[in-house]
Amino acid sequence: MEKLRLAVVGAGPAGIYASDLILKAERDFEVSIDLFDMLPTPYGLVRYGVAPDHPRIKGIVNALFDVLDAGDIRFFGNVEFGKDLTLDDLKTHYNAVIFATGAIKDAELKIPGAELAGSFGAADFVNWYDAHPDFPREWPLDAKQVAVIGNGNVALDVSRMLVKHPDDLASTEIPPHVEAGLRNSNITDVHVFGRRGPAQVKFSPLELREALAIEGVQSIVYDEDFVYDEGSEKQLESSNQTRVVVKTLEALRAEPQPKASRRLHLHFLSTPEEILGDDHVTGIRVRRNQLDGNGGAVATDEVIEYQVQAVYRAVGYFGSELPEIPFNSKSGVINNEEGRVVDEQGNQVPGVYATGWIKRGPIGLIGHTKADAIETIAHLIEDKALWWNPEKPAEEDIVEFLNSKSVQFVSWDGWLKENSEELRRGELSGREREKLFDREEMVNIANS
Repeated sequence: MEKLRLAVVGAGPAGIYASDLILKAERDFEVSIDLFDMLPTPYGLVRYGVAPDHPRIKGIVNALFDVLDAGDIRFFGNVEFGKDLTLDDLKTHYNAVIFATGAIKDAELKIPGAELAGSFGAADFVNWYDAHPDFPREWPLDAKQVAVIGNGNVALDVSRMLVKHPDDLASTEIPPHVEAGLRNSNITDVHVFGRRGPAQVKFSPLELREALAIEGVQSIVYDEDFVYDEGSEKQLESSNQTRVVVKTLEALRAEPQPKASRRLHLHFLSTPEEILGDDHVTGIRVRRNQLDGNGGAVATDEVIEYQVQAVYRAVGYFGSELPEIPFNSKSGVINNEEGRVVDEQGNQVPGVYATGWIKRGPIGLIGHTKADAIETIAHLIEDKALWWNPEKPAEEDIVEFLNSKSVQFVSWDGWLKENSEELRRGELSGREREKLFDREEMVNIANS
């Protein structure tokens, strides 16, 4: 029986699901899978893109853990494609590769002042509070009034972490430097701006309810923002999620919350046009919108300025280009057709596939990631005639290769050591887990 030696680059949900699905798929060949990640840990954005006060994420982590712990997929952490491993190296050792590298950069917001000190990408802030090993240990939280641009779940996560009282985060897995930074925060007000109306926001109902129920924080909405056009009514009729979100917002509008020392302001029909300041953020200029009848927004003549000392741009994630892999710099994805990677002329690149956010862009939830993986895997199986013919396909060959380059890779057993150390430190500090955040220390623990 033939054997597929498959490399998967990216150990987040997309990469793990793709690996698991091909093991379960109907096929007439054996499969051997090696899963690579540039970080010394698995789980990708589930570990480094979700706020630490989201305990329900544990269920996803547990499911991913079970897939990797079964022993059918080998994990190689702390291995960076393009540096430790090239496309030629993969062709030497594997029949095909699936890229599942996701999207961790901030999408660009092209308005004046976006480059000012005090203007931050939301993704960078998320990576800080999630203790990503490649991001700074300190974060400036000296602003009192803050603006968050965006009406999706990341905007709510960022807003909640900014405005929440640190005592309410003490039991989460945040490491000491993040907790200390949040305790030194001067924030009193967080203003969230979305360009359309309440029926067009991208919040999930659960995220919204969490944001509006923070202990010691007053959530505030504004009557003039509650406008519904024909497009809004169609959305309300067709989407249960929209109905729940609007009902939640309308309930807050009808019954304002009691005053508190920190406030979360939700502004709709508001497009930030300029971040104000000379060398540092001092304010934000916002243009009021009106709905166009189809659920879209058009600008009005009304302009409002808000005094803020920091701005967080939560307008989406953007994928990173990979060496030698065709990339669409406009949409931030690998060039592909249904997961088959194609060159600029649209010709299929044999043996190279993509799945997850680097395939379709940073939209959709875990369910979309599974559907992506199913599509990509189906094409990979169909394309058996296009697979590479590796010179060194034996499983031990890639280990010898990485050792020959002195790559300090982290195995699954190594990650289990890191995991145990996080649990041990958590127990000492009165929480379930305390995240490791120093790459060198993590690798040393893994390989001890």
